[in-house]
Amino acid sequence: MSETSSNWCTIESDPGVFTSLIESFGVKNVELSELYSLDDDSLSNLVDEFGKVYGLVFLFKWDNSLGVDNKRKPMVGDEMPSDLFFAKQVTHNACATQAILSVLINAPHDESETQSNDDEKGNLILGSMLSSLKNFTSSFPPELKGEAIGASEDIRNAHNSFARKEMFLVDGKSRFATDDDDVFHFIAYVPHKEHVYELDGLQPGPIQNGKFDSESEKSNDTDLNWLKVARSAIQERIEKYAASEIKFNLMAVVKDKRISIESKIDTFSSVMKDSGKCENNDLYNLELQLESEKEKRKLWGLENGRRTHNYLPFAMELITVLAEYGKLSELTKKATEKTAKSKRKRI
Repeated sequence: MSETSSNWCTIESDPGVFTSLIESFGVKNVELSELYSLDDDSLSNLVDEFGKVYGLVFLFKWDNSLGVDNKRKPMVGDEMPSDLFFAKQVTHNACATQAILSVLINAPHDESETQSNDDEKGNLILGSMLSSLKNFTSSFPPELKGEAIGASEDIRNAHNSFARKEMFLVDGKSRFATDDDDVFHFIAYVPHKEHVYELDGLQPGPIQNGKFDSESEKSNDTDLNWLKVARSAIQERIEKYAASEIKFNLMAVVKDKRISIESKIDTFSSVMKDSGKCENNDLYNLELQLESEKEKRKLWGLENGRRTHNYLPFAMELITVLAEYGKLSELTKKATEKTAKSKRKRI
């Protein structure tokens, strides 16, 4: 792993965290949404609700004992599509950001921040930071692409800004993941032309999961087609763990839901204006949905602030005050007894 590895913190797998993270990169018109099921109805609802699905980000507990799947060999060298962005992971704790970058850079996008027409249409805008990364590394092999991500101060600082503040430091340093911790890993699934690829930075190259119909008349059908191919690969990976592991997390990188709602509101408003009607229940429901999305964003911001806030000064002040009033010893004793009782119950 790169010597810059120790400079990357672990961050929480959460749609609010990841959406705010990519927005800090300068990406526009995209959000992440959690998926709790992979059945047909869930996938159809996902596509209908957001209008566009750019990729999937899958989190699972890494288990090296499962071995290598010889049926799904990574593509290396000339086998690898020249226009598919794939980066080797050379930096510890960066796999979440790297998986998300793999989806964004491979998705159809506008590389400029200034083309307002695409912004108004709700197309994915990559922004100058990621556009520069993509262009700079376009001819790099996977290892150097991974090095470029790990060495990017802008990307690393954005990533680390979402790390939880540690209550206490060891030898003046923040605690990072160790070999004794559970190791979780993020990988991405993306549609590229007529194939679905698994992008795992721990592999030497992308893995082709299968072919899908990319010529459907409706874009929703196209998204549904590739999602079903990705579903098979994800389910196959989950089944390897049997009943020994339940810690999985799946998120979809999708179009910002507010865009489709605002588009529908504009359409209804225009129709109402032309018809002279002043009331419409559908319009009212859409306005409620838009307000709900805005509230969701506010909640994400509040939760992210709590995640990264340093509560240590408050905790130390509280302990000091409790000690001054002679309450600390009593509360400590009660807490110790409660902890011991809880342990006995588990045994």
